[in-house]
Amino acid sequence: MATIHLIDGEKGGVGKSFVARTMIQYCLDRDLPMSAVETDRSNPDVAGVYKEICQYAVLTEDEKQAHLADRIFEMAIEKPVIVSLPSQVHRAMKAWIDRNQLLSLSSEYGVSFCKWFVCNGEYDSIKLFISSLNCYENKMPHILVRNLGLCDEWEQVEEDSEVQKLSKKYKVIVIDFPKLGYKERYLINQKRFKFDEATESKEFGVFGRQRVVSFLKADDTAFDSAGVWSDE
Repeated sequence: MATIHLIDGEKGGVGKSFVARTMIQYCLDRDLPMSAVETDRSNPDVAGVYKEICQYAVLTEDEKQAHLADRIFEMAIEKPVIVSLPSQVHRAMKAWIDRNQLLSLSSEYGVSFCKWFVCNGEYDSIKLFISSLNCYENKMPHILVRNLGLCDEWEQVEEDSEVQKLSKKYKVIVIDFPKLGYKERYLINQKRFKFDEATESKEFGVFGRQRVVSFLKADDTAFDSAGVWSDE
């Protein structure tokens, strides 16, 4: 089965697009077949960086434009799809899935869904994660992506009884997305570098390039630990 990998987080500032870009690079480095889709119309930075391979789709509650998201599912019939989602997309996503009965239709076409929920450790981010789990339950597996670049202390989440109860109930996989130095991350975003370009650019200097290389190795380990891409 090919998987539709939804890079979500529901709110801004949690690192969704950065995770999406590293996942795309992860696949490119391993020659894994995949399609990349940008759905963030206000800040399409994933498509801006990987413009040669990234396609566009629109998730909306407007029924007249609802078909603009259908290409996501159609592409997944051929190979895995990485979808960069915007903030506040839950209602539009749920409407598209329900309207087309995609969670039932998926098995017929050999397509599955996986939600990578990017979290910054704040209460409002965790609350949205809980809402997503309660919405999809066992119908869509969730991976909690703990963004260590925004929060390096997760004790409060680990002690949250509701989070732990639901995570156990729905078999949530947890991965730690590594931290990249602020200077390197700033330059990568400013110059719209692909990660492989950053490892060779003289703008980073010797140590900056090495920090990017180390980040990518840690990032690869995190994605490997989820065990999802190995199934692809």
